[in-house]
Amino acid sequence: MVLIDFLAANAPWAWIIAGLILLALELVVPGGFLLWLGIAGLITGLVVLFQPIAWPFQWLMFGVLALVAIFIWTRWTRNRAGQSDRPYLNRRTDTFIGHEAVLEQPITDGFGRLALGDTIWRISGPDLPAGQKIRVVGSDGAVLRVEAI
Repeated sequence: MVLIDFLAANAPWAWIIAGLILLALELVVPGGFLLWLGIAGLITGLVVLFQPIAWPFQWLMFGVLALVAIFIWTRWTRNRAGQSDRPYLNRRTDTFIGHEAVLEQPITDGFGRLALGDTIWRISGPDLPAGQKIRVVGSDGAVLRVEAI
């Protein structure tokens, strides 16, 4: 009871300290959500410092500020275009779509092998003889789909 009376008497500082603790925890715990709760706590503390507000409304203000901050952050990050200097980093098969090559081994029963770059890839397509010119038209996981040219 003494702690609650102390916090009620020093509400602005309690919110500011709670906000700073949440911001410090954000450095330790990954995820990004404590940042917005910490900012909401700091803003609530600053508002209560200059304009005394009852405890229920302080909690309401904190909740609304936290939700608004999270909503704005998620909207802003979703609308950012993610530019990359290596767009095919985790999609190596997509880099070969459109490439043309000559089969060194025939495709039998719908599958074969083809050397592209520094890798020998498994390929799928119609049965074709060795020496046939082919084009990569897509991929299914790590299997390149090919067609005859």
